[in-house]
Amino acid sequence: MDNFTPRHPSRRARTASTVAGATLRPVTQALPDNAFGLAAGRAILAGGLAVLDRTAAGTRVEAVRTFPASGQVRGEWVSAGEVRDDAVILYIHGSGYSACSPRTHRGLVSRLSAATGLPAFSVDYRLAPRHRFPVAADDVRRAYDWLHGWFDARQIVVAGDSAGGHLAVELCLSLIRDDEEQPAALALLSPLADVTLELARVRERAVRDPLASAAAASRLVNHYIRQADPAHPRLRHVVGDGEILPPTLIQAGGAEMLAADAHHLHDHLVKSGTECRLEVWPGQMHVFQAMPRLVPEADRALGRAARFLTHHLGRQRGATRSTTQMTEEMGA
Repeated sequence: MDNFTPRHPSRRARTASTVAGATLRPVTQALPDNAFGLAAGRAILAGGLAVLDRTAAGTRVEAVRTFPASGQVRGEWVSAGEVRDDAVILYIHGSGYSACSPRTHRGLVSRLSAATGLPAFSVDYRLAPRHRFPVAADDVRRAYDWLHGWFDARQIVVAGDSAGGHLAVELCLSLIRDDEEQPAALALLSPLADVTLELARVRERAVRDPLASAAAASRLVNHYIRQADPAHPRLRHVVGDGEILPPTLIQAGGAEMLAADAHHLHDHLVKSGTECRLEVWPGQMHVFQAMPRLVPEADRALGRAARFLTHHLGRQRGATRSTTQMTEEMGA
């Protein structure tokens, strides 16, 4: 894969950041930490993604609710255009463990499917505050195990944004510690690494995030972790000696507070021996890849993530069954 060369942000990206800082940030900052505030925040996120993202041409969606031995798996298959049926993406959406769904992220996932030529299973994990730690991580693990029942792990790649990136790392560490096979590669978009948001707080003192403050983000995350110790191994990811994750691409925006998390996670993974690439896109906001109607960099960045995933998938071989067989046997 070619090297990443940072460019100056586009005029549209600079304008979007300025407008967001003057409008959206004050609104999210003012939302109360109660049921009304959470509902309003969810509506703002869903509405924003509906306006700023777009669904790839020829997208097909199939809802999934199945009950393997390990427990319920929910989500949706998303395929755009012609896709191969011998490999798959597991997609894990973000939004602080407390908001969004496969539906809100369908545009992003469909564009990733189109760019990779792969079908994607977008997991519908249960949300806080009704469902607290470690429910989301357990749901993701069940989804991966379910896919692994159909595919060799080497034919599965994982992508996730924000809290979904945190869940992707937790998934791989749980597989390592259970002596199970890991996926072929990871693509993490603006991943959360520090659930205390302390890294973000330090970062925002130097760079003001145009979308939200660390305090506002922390309120969402705290709905999930509640009384759990932030230093719990499933929350504070400490990669031990010999615990090497799959090849990983991390992308973040230079204007966002979670750029600090991206740097921290990259350095931590590299130190452990994991092959990890970091791309910080100047001037971009949090999960800017989901804003193709707003910034031209969205499609370029997602295209790079797609090439990274398929490059590492291409170095693997062997699938157990195809997505076509899987769908037929499920009766979908």
